[in-house]
Amino acid sequence: MDGERIKGTWRPIFIHNWTYHLTDLLIYADGAIWCWEWVDLDGLRAKLAQGWIATEIPQGARASAHGLASWVFDEPHVWIDPDDFVTQVADEIDRLNDRPDSTDRCLRVLDRYLAGRSEEDRRALATAYLAIPAMDRRYALGDMDSKDWPLRVLCTPVGDTLIGEPEPSDRFGVVTEDMRRRAFEYFAERERSHAEYADRREPDDPLGPAAGPVNLNAVFYPKGWPDDPGVLVLRNEYPAVIEFGGVRYPTVTHAYWSLSTDDPGAADRIRAAEHPYDARKLAGQAVRRPEWPDMRAGVMAGLLRAKFAQHRGLADSLIATGDAPIHYSDLGSDYWTAGGDRGRNWVGRLLELIRAELVAERAGLALR
Repeated sequence: MDGERIKGTWRPIFIHNWTYHLTDLLIYADGAIWCWEWVDLDGLRAKLAQGWIATEIPQGARASAHGLASWVFDEPHVWIDPDDFVTQVADEIDRLNDRPDSTDRCLRVLDRYLAGRSEEDRRALATAYLAIPAMDRRYALGDMDSKDWPLRVLCTPVGDTLIGEPEPSDRFGVVTEDMRRRAFEYFAERERSHAEYADRREPDDPLGPAAGPVNLNAVFYPKGWPDDPGVLVLRNEYPAVIEFGGVRYPTVTHAYWSLSTDDPGAADRIRAAEHPYDARKLAGQAVRRPEWPDMRAGVMAGLLRAKFAQHRGLADSLIATGDAPIHYSDLGSDYWTAGGDRGRNWVGRLLELIRAELVAERAGLALR
């Protein structure tokens, strides 16, 4: 749709169309659902009611996965409750839109209940808990030891049978005051643990947030660079003569493309080009070294190290970017550029590495 990208996810299902077919249910943030036909949540309910999406598979039924295998079921067991399945898909749509899903909504009511402990909020908590798909409830707290036991206890009045599906681990069928005390203690400890984790910091973490990104956008100055190009002095086209391998080059761009060919004549013509743009154009007419794709990152790293080692003022400009991410735009290969969906930003990443090396060296650490 006019280049619009819509986030999506998937989950496996069996579609019953004469035989059973293992395939993917595709779920999109805009609510569209693909099950060999486009439907919404109401349409999904209808497909489940029709048996198009299988919630039961009889013994001896034949199934297949396209292009992979076919088989006959011996003792099939399908873990799909139609109502819960619709809720799980709705939860996926909520997550794709960064909205709270049924578990998140339950935990928000839990926070309210823990703060006030009113009977009204306890009833709301029980309702929110039962709105979570049954197979997902045990994971609501993210605790594989206690599972959802403390949550179920708080949902249930003293003297009533524990809410939700019984599990073998339920040693007590009726909630007692002692069980509720232990459940409240569990959540108090959980809050302390979460607070400690949120405050936890690795010993070498930065003391403050990272600076905003530095964008080194592609530029072309046919009449010469301005007197104060600012942060663009970090670009490879900036006229900073470097010596590399005993040869002097007008810019990193000249050096990179000159080294990319093992034809001495072509390398000399590229090195002597008037502008970096001309150097790139001449390189396009030359033959690349056969191993160039495997060595180009190393060559670029060496050239950038030479540039900033040989020009202290430029090194100062690089260090002045702090810990900011560096996004390097390039009109050529996706390998070097930060632009688009495929850009890998290797120049930007190498500049960040060399910046860190410069800081370490100025602090007295010998890295090489």
